[in-house]
Amino acid sequence: MPELPEVEAARRELEPVMHGARFERVLVRRPDLRRPFPRRFAARLSGRTVRALTRRGKYLLADLSSDETLLMHLGMSGSFRLDHSDPGPHDHVVFEMSSGTVVTFNDPRRFGVMDLVATLRLDAYPALRSMGLEPLGDDFDGAALARACARRRTPIKVALLDQRVVAGVGNIYASEALNLAGLSPRQRASSIATPGGAPKPAAYRLAAAIKRVLRSAIARQTAATYRQSRFRVYDREGEPCPTRGCAGTIVRLDQAGRSTFYCPVCQRAQTSIAVPTPRSRR
Repeated sequence: MPELPEVEAARRELEPVMHGARFERVLVRRPDLRRPFPRRFAARLSGRTVRALTRRGKYLLADLSSDETLLMHLGMSGSFRLDHSDPGPHDHVVFEMSSGTVVTFNDPRRFGVMDLVATLRLDAYPALRSMGLEPLGDDFDGAALARACARRRTPIKVALLDQRVVAGVGNIYASEALNLAGLSPRQRASSIATPGGAPKPAAYRLAAAIKRVLRSAIARQTAATYRQSRFRVYDREGEPCPTRGCAGTIVRLDQAGRSTFYCPVCQRAQTSIAVPTPRSRR
């Protein structure tokens, strides 16, 4: 499933051909994705100029000259292609831009979303209004992360997947950041804060690790095809821990129906939450 780095990489690829360009023609090849397209979707886009292309969590936001915003979510299998090839069976939306580029949205599993909302009401959009801080933003640091986790008794890995805590991290990069920070995915989220919500050193380590793994992943995404061999621990069950000086072995456990990968040697739990360990989807 695309996570923040994949979405940010898509934004950086689309921005040069969409920012400042008009939608000359919009072709919608089916009535819905995860849910139906908005009423008169193609007509409301046609002739409109993209004033800015930004990202919020895992959403791409195209600010339009009509004072509406086009929201795009990749879902589980969505991606954009820039070419003039004929649409294939999973090419559901085609944007012909005045820049001369054809932008095609491909989504085999159709879990993606495209919506139009009045820009002035964007903050009230259900998926955005309760979203946590952007992990790459200036406001996100150890203190902010501690405040978001202070009252949460769930495992910290599960908390990082909650979009109300931090926007867009996702399953892969939560495992990566926790390993880099030397924190167990099983310890309580509140363990990185004092009872009053002040940050402990672990909160600063984790916030810095989140920024580092996301920036590294974005850099790789924009440079070349992403390779799973670059992951520190994700999908590396049974392999040696990559932390220097650690003799541990990566294990896998199930948390909230998702696979978590970590080293039980250098990621010892402080206040752990007991979890079952059945096999789950990766």
